[in-house]
Amino acid sequence: MLKPYFMRKYITLLLTLLFTYPTQAQSIPPQNATLSNYQYPFPVQFLELHLQQQTLKMAYMDLQPQQPNGKTVLLLHGKNFCAAYWEQTAKDLSKHGFRVIMPDQIGFGKSDKPNHFQYTFQQLAQNTKAILDTLHITKVAVLGHSMGGMLATRFALMYPEMTAQLILENPIGLEDWKLKVPYLPIDQWYKGELQQNYAKIKQYQLDSYYDGKWNADFDKWASLQASWTQSPDYPVVAWNSALTYDMIFTQPVVYEFENVKASTLLIIGQRDRTALGKANVPEAVRKTMGNYPALGKLTAQKIKNAKLVPIEGVGHLPHIEAYTKFITPLLAFLQQ
Repeated sequence: MLKPYFMRKYITLLLTLLFTYPTQAQSIPPQNATLSNYQYPFPVQFLELHLQQQTLKMAYMDLQPQQPNGKTVLLLHGKNFCAAYWEQTAKDLSKHGFRVIMPDQIGFGKSDKPNHFQYTFQQLAQNTKAILDTLHITKVAVLGHSMGGMLATRFALMYPEMTAQLILENPIGLEDWKLKVPYLPIDQWYKGELQQNYAKIKQYQLDSYYDGKWNADFDKWASLQASWTQSPDYPVVAWNSALTYDMIFTQPVVYEFENVKASTLLIIGQRDRTALGKANVPEAVRKTMGNYPALGKLTAQKIKNAKLVPIEGVGHLPHIEAYTKFITPLLAFLQQ
């Protein structure tokens, strides 16, 4: 029988699970597929793209500094996020004279969610370049977080003449998961996405991103992601999410880091253990995946002119969890 102290702790935990999660979920207003009722921190513009026999709108923000230094930074979001989470980063970059471009990739944020689309990092890189071409921007520093790190790498490989600098913040794709994880059909990814809700999203982020810590900044992005699950539009959002999981799994960039020509900064939270498909392998294999301290060092060795900045005690989102430790080396690198 549990002692009174542990019984009280158990009851408190149980009440939290029973009431906190549902209450939070009920307080999250449902959002449609393009987040029409969610306000981004800066004005949103749209570029019309004609892709794969359909017309799609791609959203982006263009923050221009009051005192320009003549340089532009392109910020590329991760899979479970949108361009809005770059708010503080963009504000500080702008204060230092940088123009900041923040796109929502097709399938994410305020951009369209097509019913039928073949996702490739090459296609996303072309879409991103189309925004820069429209704005007559010919040179950028490219910063990618998580999935955005894979896209940033692909962009730098496809457009080396445009890529002044490359910054990878806890990028995924530093290893080839296909070597360890069985292939999961898109329909299976879709089935799993349809079962998402606020409680599951929060638990995943608690375990995978923040090591059990939680605050309002973390909750903001979990709640936004969960807002789709409350909407009639969620099936198409979930389908696009499944398609992009397949893209991430089947299109590694790990074999091409040696070809990156741009001066590169790796900002790596050392507590991160993110790896696609970990739940589908035995525990012994799982322990070998997502070892960011080792992967960061290995990647820095592969990329010519790479600098590694390890951040101890920080997980997958340094620019959310430990902002000062993120922005300080970023600004120093961009201003060199």
